[in-house]
Amino acid sequence: MIQQISAEETYRTRQQVLRPGRPLRECFFEGDLEAETIHLGYFDEDNLMGVATYVPRKNGIFDAPFQYQLRGMAVLPEFRKKRIGENLLLEGEKILKQKNPGVLLWFNAREVAVDFYKKYGYKTIGSSFMIPNVCVHIVMYKNPTDL
Repeated sequence: MIQQISAEETYRTRQQVLRPGRPLRECFFEGDLEAETIHLGYFDEDNLMGVATYVPRKNGIFDAPFQYQLRGMAVLPEFRKKRIGENLLLEGEKILKQKNPGVLLWFNAREVAVDFYKKYGYKTIGSSFMIPNVCVHIVMYKNPTDL
């Protein structure tokens, strides 16, 4: 079951998956507390298994006037290969499309996740880059007509 959650509810999952061994404060992302930010949690009963955050954020490489950035997509290791990431991604797309049919969704994907996102129609743009203390990323996006 997917439901909207608070920013604070995402931090432990983000820490375990995206920032292992790092302080919890590093799991607070810019935009987390903005009014239009959407945090989704995937639950099995009361167990939070995965999270995704959608932040209203423009990237200057795109012309679309209405843009959101996917941040902090994380599924706990013991729950992978159960389509949780897919469900969080598709639910986020659905919510954003309802907000504005012309939405462009973009994000900085870890290189190891690029093939996952390509399965859902996302494309890469530009060169890969290092996010300090994290890993190599590349910008990915999906045009509004493809959401």
